Amino acid sequence: MNKTLNTPKRVFIFALPLLVIATMVLITQSSFFLSAPYKLSLGITIDLLLTTPLIYFLLIRKSRIPKLTIVPILIIGVIICTYIIPSENQFYLSLFKTWILPVIELIVLSFVIYKVVKTVQLYKLNKSKSCFDFYTVLKSTCYEVLPKVVVIPMVTEIAVFYYGFLNWKKVKLKSNEFSYHKDSGTIGLLIALLFLIAIETVAFHLLLASWNITTAWVLTGISIYSGIQIFGFLKSMLKRPIIIENDIIYFRYGIMNESTVNIENIESIELSIKDIVLTKTTRKLSFLGDLEGHNLVIKLKKENTMTGLYGIKRTYKVLALHIDDKHNFKERIDYAIQKR
Repeated sequence: MNKTLNTPKRVFIFALPLLVIATMVLITQSSFFLSAPYKLSLGITIDLLLTTPLIYFLLIRKSRIPKLTIVPILIIGVIICTYIIPSENQFYLSLFKTWILPVIELIVLSFVIYKVVKTVQLYKLNKSKSCFDFYTVLKSTCYEVLPKVVVIPMVTEIAVFYYGFLNWKKVKLKSNEFSYHKDSGTIGLLIALLFLIAIETVAFHLLLASWNITTAWVLTGISIYSGIQIFGFLKSMLKRPIIIENDIIYFRYGIMNESTVNIENIESIELSIKDIVLTKTTRKLSFLGDLEGHNLVIKLKKENTMTGLYGIKRTYKVLALHIDDKHNFKERIDYAIQKR
């Protein structure tokens, strides 16, 4: 049974491995290390890569701390080993980096994917919960099994690849689901941006290759990565509609922005294409801000939170957005408000 840890126990769990790491660092700086650098390097490598993660695992095994937090402890050990062990004594560290670390990374990724697939299958059993899609399930699963600090970056990268290259099934909207990409012009803008990146990538690569081939390929790689990101963002807009379910609105703008609003918190909703001034309390659902128009403005009674890329949170009381079927959307909201 998992136990909830109080603050002193949590401090102890992280302090003990850090104490071991600090001790290993101090040993390498001592005159004692200079007398037998090879043997002590082997011992320090074993302590940082095996003993410290094992101690940490024994401390957390009956707690609610995710077991996969062992991985960051291990990576910290690898990094510290690289800097404190003399290069001529890094034979076993190099073996670990070459053969063991990639296997661990593959196991972690496979475990996360397995958990996501199982969770998706579980949610599919309940057809009424249409608000739970791949991205939602991926986030909740990763928060359960991974350290919080790495969840959002990993979720973003996986989601970009999933929506960009794996999910090609056309979404059939239900009566409570609303698209926002057909008439907004954002898709066309992102496609144009992709073509621009492709043209500039080829041009700059040919130009820089005559000067420095390494620099040319580095910048080309960055451009290709940026293109993949934009393509994933674009595709996610087609796959993640806005949903009204159980008097809750699940606002989504692909994987770039999302927010959940209880209908009882809505003060008013109006059809409007008038320009608005974006402030700390007035925001657009689109991550493009003023570059994309809107046709609906929703005012809330209380401040709400919008979560953007890489977990960036922003508060708002007024939300401007574009809905393709704006009249039907407004009617549903007005009807739900009147029922209350």
